[in-house]
Amino acid sequence: MKKGRVLNADISSVISRLGHTDSLVVCDAGLPVPRNTQRIDMALTQGVPSFMQVLEVVTAEMQVESAIIASEIKQHNPQLHETLLKHIEQLQKHQGNNIDVRYVTHEQFKKHTADSHAVIRSGECSPFANIILCAGVTF
Repeated sequence: MKKGRVLNADISSVISRLGHTDSLVVCDAGLPVPRNTQRIDMALTQGVPSFMQVLEVVTAEMQVESAIIASEIKQHNPQLHETLLKHIEQLQKHQGNNIDVRYVTHEQFKKHTADSHAVIRSGECSPFANIILCAGVTF
């Protein structure tokens, strides 16, 4: 049995295949997923699992170099935005690197998801609870 934190086979597999700068999306229940992008649906019901629960598990396994967030989160979901920035700050300390955070419009964000290796859908039902994680290297 796998000893790591990620037990979901699809998430474990996609993280293990990421190379430097490849991207992975963690999103809320409403983000549209491009047809040709792998969809890993974790949503059980509204709010379960939460965006942050999914993100915490993914980032425990994935080396993150940078992140892309929709700028609308600042206005429409400031509490989650603050929580997200604190998580990124803790992740930087744990990984020992700086994580560049870039903001784009939500429309641009949705276009970027098409370039990601997979989209992991949470049960989150709060606005703009989405992030694109770009993989770093551990050496």
